Amino acid sequence: MRTLNELLESEDPAFPLIRQWADEADLPVELLPPSAGREDVLLSLQVTTRSALGAIAYETGGILVDGGWLRILGSGHARLGRDIAAWNKGKADGFLLVADDVLGGFFAINGGGLGADQGNMYYLAPETLEWEALEIGFTAFVEWAFTSQLRQFYGRQPGDAEDFDELPELPLSGELCLNFYPLLWTQEGSLKTSSRCAIPVQEQWALNLDLQHKLLDAPASGR
Repeated sequence: MRTLNELLESEDPAFPLIRQWADEADLPVELLPPSAGREDVLLSLQVTTRSALGAIAYETGGILVDGGWLRILGSGHARLGRDIAAWNKGKADGFLLVADDVLGGFFAINGGGLGADQGNMYYLAPETLEWEALEIGFTAFVEWAFTSQLRQFYGRQPGDAEDFDELPELPLSGELCLNFYPLLWTQEGSLKTSSRCAIPVQEQWALNLDLQHKLLDAPASGR
C-alpha cells in the first residue's frame, strides 16, 4: 500500500488542467472544496494526484456540473455528502462508481467486471438498466462532461432550459435523484409522462440492482 506522500504528485498534478477545463466549460461547473477526510479518501483509492481520479478525490469535495445535473464524486461536501471511497464500499464488484445524475443514472470506471475494456467508462442507464460502454477513460469523461456534449447525451439542447421546466423538482441536493413511475425502462415509462419523486441516490442504486436481478432471473422463471 502506497503512502500519502507517494500518492501526492508534485511535479505533474492533474488538478490544474481540471480547473482549466472548469473555467473554460460550456456549462456551469462548480468545484466543491475538499473535505477534511480527503487524505483518507486518496489512501483508500490508492491512485496518485497525477491522475484525474486522484486529483478530484484529493482537491475537491466533488464536482457539480450543469446545476448539479451531473455529480462527479470527490472527498465529500455538505452539498455532495458521498465521498467516492465510502460510496463504493459494498457496492462495486469489478468497477468503481465515480458519478451519477439527477435521472438515476450511474457512471463507473470498469475494473474488469463490465467488459474487457478495463479502465473505460460505463453508464448504467435508467432507460435500460444495462451498463453501456462510453468508449472513453475517466479523464476524457471529465473533459467531455464540461462541454455541451453532456446535454446532447441526455437529448437536451445546449442553452435550452425547457427540460428544466418539465422537471420543476430541479435542482436537487447531491444526495437525491429522481425516481420515475412507470419506470423509464418499461414500455410505459417516459421522462415526460411518468410521475416522479426525489429519493436518496443510495435508494435508487439499491432499486436498480434489485430490478436488474429480477430481470436476469425472469426468463428462468417463465417470464
